[in-house]
Amino acid sequence: MPHHGNEAEHSDERGANEGSGQQKPVIRDNRKVDPETGAARHPHGEAGAEGNAAPTDGDALSQAEEILNGVEVPAEESVASGAAAEAQAAELRNDLLRLQAEYVNYRKRVERDRAVAGEMAVIGVLNSLLPVLDDVDAARQHGDLEDGPFAAIATKLENALKTYGLERIADTGVEFDPTIHEALIQQPGEDIQVDTVSQVLRSGYRSGERVLRAAQVIVAVPA
Repeated sequence: MPHHGNEAEHSDERGANEGSGQQKPVIRDNRKVDPETGAARHPHGEAGAEGNAAPTDGDALSQAEEILNGVEVPAEESVASGAAAEAQAAELRNDLLRLQAEYVNYRKRVERDRAVAGEMAVIGVLNSLLPVLDDVDAARQHGDLEDGPFAAIATKLENALKTYGLERIADTGVEFDPTIHEALIQQPGEDIQVDTVSQVLRSGYRSGERVLRAAQVIVAVPA
């Protein structure tokens, strides 16, 4: 409110008011924005019980980051988290080793099956040619393949089949073996101690350890 008159008169009035015991009015600034700086400020009287005012600088996001950065993770929780991660890594490692072992076994089984399939295919072809070999053997015994182009063809065929492991079972004078011999006739023999193949009626064949066909023989037994 503007003052009229000189300063002395106002001084006299204040002195008169003080002398008369009249209380001077108190004016409080409740504005939330500082008119000089433009910064937000808390209303007067919101300070803590001990006189510490709340912080006025920085926004809420910055204060939240400071709070989160100030939080310390307990050592027990950190150790538990590390143990769980280590256990999970060990489990994954075991799963990987198990899958690797299963793959190795699968590959070995596939290779073994492939080898068996190839062997069975060869055996199938050899079995289909056994009647042809019987005819060649019979013609040779009758003297039809002693000379000429057919004799050369028969020899080439037999040599080609040998490259696939085909072996003839046609030896005489050897001990009778029921795994490779089929006894059709037994007759007493002289000067023998064990059953012995005395004559081969039809040749047998084998490929490696597999007997394709047993030889049909006559067996001489001790008298």
